[in-house]
Amino acid sequence: MKKLLSTSPSPSLLAICIWYMCLLLCLVGRSQAQNTTNATTDPSEVSALNSIFQKWGVSAFSTWNTSGDPCTGSAIDDSLSIDLTSINPALKCQCNLNNGTTTCHITGMKVYALDVRGTIPEELGNLTKLSNLNLGQNYLTGPLPAFIGNLTDMQYLTFGINALSGPIPKEIGNLRKLISLGLGTNNFSGSLPPEFGNLVTLEQLYMDSSGVGGEIPSTLANLVNLKTVWASDNAFNGTIPDFIRTWTNLTSLRLQGNSFQGSIPSSFSNLTLLTDLRISDISNGSSSLTFISNMTSLSNLILRNNMISGTIPSNIGDYQSLQRLDLSFNNLSGQIPNSLFNLSSLSTLFLGNNSLSGTLPSNKSSSLLIMDLSYNQLSGSFPSWVTQSRLQLNLMANNFVFDDSNSSTLPGLNCLQRNFPCNRGSPIYSSFAINCGGPSITSSSTGTVYEEDEATLGPASYNVTDTIRWAVGNLGSFSENNNATYISNSQSQFTNTLDSELFQSARLSPGSLRYYGLGLQNGNYTISLKFAETAFEYGQTWRSVGKRVFDIYVQGNLELKDFDIREAAGGVQLRAVEREFNALVSENYLEIHLFWAGKGTCCVPSQGTYGPSISAISVTPDFTPTVSNRPPTTTSSKKNKAGLIVGIAVPIGIVCLLSVFGIFILRRRRRLRKSQEEELLGMSADTFSYSELKTATEDFNPTNKLGEGGFGPVYKGTLSDGRVIAVKQLSVASHQGKSQFVTEIATISAVQHHFGLAKLYDDKKTHISTRVAGTIGYLAPEYAMRGHLTEKADVFAFGVVALEILSGRPNSDSNLEQEKIYLLEWAWNLHENNRALELVDPTLVEFNESEALRVIGVGLLCTQATPMLRPPMSRVVAMLSGDIEASSVPSKPGYITDWQLNEITSFMSEDTSGVSTERTSNSQQNTSSNASTVFMGQSSPLPGQPILHEIVGEGR
Repeated sequence: MKKLLSTSPSPSLLAICIWYMCLLLCLVGRSQAQNTTNATTDPSEVSALNSIFQKWGVSAFSTWNTSGDPCTGSAIDDSLSIDLTSINPALKCQCNLNNGTTTCHITGMKVYALDVRGTIPEELGNLTKLSNLNLGQNYLTGPLPAFIGNLTDMQYLTFGINALSGPIPKEIGNLRKLISLGLGTNNFSGSLPPEFGNLVTLEQLYMDSSGVGGEIPSTLANLVNLKTVWASDNAFNGTIPDFIRTWTNLTSLRLQGNSFQGSIPSSFSNLTLLTDLRISDISNGSSSLTFISNMTSLSNLILRNNMISGTIPSNIGDYQSLQRLDLSFNNLSGQIPNSLFNLSSLSTLFLGNNSLSGTLPSNKSSSLLIMDLSYNQLSGSFPSWVTQSRLQLNLMANNFVFDDSNSSTLPGLNCLQRNFPCNRGSPIYSSFAINCGGPSITSSSTGTVYEEDEATLGPASYNVTDTIRWAVGNLGSFSENNNATYISNSQSQFTNTLDSELFQSARLSPGSLRYYGLGLQNGNYTISLKFAETAFEYGQTWRSVGKRVFDIYVQGNLELKDFDIREAAGGVQLRAVEREFNALVSENYLEIHLFWAGKGTCCVPSQGTYGPSISAISVTPDFTPTVSNRPPTTTSSKKNKAGLIVGIAVPIGIVCLLSVFGIFILRRRRRLRKSQEEELLGMSADTFSYSELKTATEDFNPTNKLGEGGFGPVYKGTLSDGRVIAVKQLSVASHQGKSQFVTEIATISAVQHHFGLAKLYDDKKTHISTRVAGTIGYLAPEYAMRGHLTEKADVFAFGVVALEILSGRPNSDSNLEQEKIYLLEWAWNLHENNRALELVDPTLVEFNESEALRVIGVGLLCTQATPMLRPPMSRVVAMLSGDIEASSVPSKPGYITDWQLNEITSFMSEDTSGVSTERTSNSQQNTSSNASTVFMGQSSPLPGQPILHEIVGEGR
């Protein structure tokens, strides 16, 4: 009986049960596989999806198989997340068995960072089962449609980093299941709809730089499940809502760069789970730090520029997770707590621009390596840790006293204390110019020397020049980008300036960038600041929607608020911008302050793209200076005394021994040198030592060789002041004598030339008659046929070269079809038949059609038969850069329409060098031969290759 009642199954029964369960599982699995294989996507959704992707130019079936059904492959593979970067665009589907038929619905769609252009199609509203939609980082324009509110299954919705505009529709409030909403970096307008308060399940709200403003609706108090709120760089105004205290689940809150006024609510003390709190740029109010007393979980606390007063909390040592603390630009007073400097996790500390007093703490944690304590009232001695390796410490504008014992501890800091004592009361300078972030450059337009500014600056650093003429200080670290640089460089050419090189570098700052003029004579000055924006792309791409905004102060006065370089350039790419200000120097120093007030985007096109950027500075007096404007000698009196003794004793001994022999040699050399140098005395040319020229040409490096004439090679060189020169090296095998060489120098010095032909030119004449010499295919008609050389001859040659570059071919190629042999003839035929774009180099995969047409139009204008119809080179440059519209192209030139084919062939193929086309008397020929022109180069140079030329002397 006991055996019959036993609950333990027999071995045979257990085996049967296991076999039955395995069979059942196999059948279920086979059924599910069969259902998935036979599943079909809702036809209306397939149609809508195809229409959407067609309008956006996205290949609809690029990420799933070729069956034509979107709900296959990765779309139904639960092991693959829709957020995988390797699958984009991506879909997710859910398939259900209903009445023997398996139907799939699209539940997720990602089209991310593909530069999709256009509006949000209405067909998107047909994907009613969507719960996850990510359209971030594209170039979607137009409004956010109200039908989005009908997608009531939506949980994750992202439109961030696009160009959407108009108000945010109130229908968004219908998405009661929404967990995450991303609307940041767009061009929305108006205020947040009160219906947002219906999104009670919302946990993440991203709306940085969205464009909305006004007061935050009180209905948002209902969003008690919020964990992350990013709402910086908007136009929110009024006071910061007190109801935020109900968002007790918050771990990250960012409210920087808005237009809030008043104080930070003390009720924020309820937000005890916060790990990241960033509030900045509040005006017309005063706050204390009591509200952070319970936020001991904070790792990142930024309360910058909020008019916070009082002292740093004494319990700051309890914030053991704190890594970054920024309380700069407030009204804090009192001493710095020792416990703050000994937090083991703290690495970055910004306390600058407050009223903190006392001495520096005697000890600090080894992890604290970035400290800004500038613009306070600190004093006393320096503790030993100030010389720690890798430490960045900014103590500018405090009350530290320097003497021989500590001046070398922090070099240059003595000149940057309050009242800037160096040369105060005894000025020596009256101007300065800086190439911010770049090397020394001499302006080609004004001759001003812009000093180099290539010192490595970091989050809390400064630099004072050796001459104590000027200094620079930087404060701030780029959030979320530990590899950010504080200098930008570009090789681009900039318009609206004659000094493009000045705009190829810039000094950057994520917070506060100050330049100081030191030891200036008191008086009124003109300050010129130069800017160029190179961080953002242009055109219809998400990389173009970023915005850099900062404020400009001069001598403490706000001169420009919310300055946007790209906006100031009129939206024109690579356009230089200059702003001038006037300021009074009354205490022998000048301060230029560029300040980031939380405005502008943060992360386009990459993390940490924000804050001030400046390319160059020049400061000039509005009065006649009475100071030397030269740096003082740097040697000490002891060194002067020792140098004086050595300088007298040693030369006397040497002179006594060598005087007789020296006088003899000197007399011989003077006689020889006098005859050699008399030829140079009448010339207004600069002279250089051989070592200078050797250095400029990198020891006459073959890579710098421009060409070679009959008497030696010519090299490109760069002098130490940045000037680019051509250096002719007289060959040993040359028979050219010194007199001929000097004649050549004199002739070159008097030459006026745009690009190719060079000639001694009298401005009162319309042209010069000369023998024809030049590179075949580039000669203007009036020069080739009549020997008339005008300033427009170079314009003609430039037009030919421009068309060569565009077409990727020489001006004449007998290997081509008959109609294409001569580039100008072919170009005009294409232009007249509205097929001009066929001229573009066929190897180019893609190109900007409008820019290509602009180059073609300019090329055809430059090659007009009559010189008067050709534009001057200044206008050519302006048309090519887009500063002005290209002029309409006249009819085909006469030299193409009138000449017979054999005449054209003769003109393009015969070597015309040495052919005289205008008779002159012997005396005239002899006179003009000193200035005859010879072109050197290939008969058909490659597009873009320089045409080398030189002026040669008599007898060549």
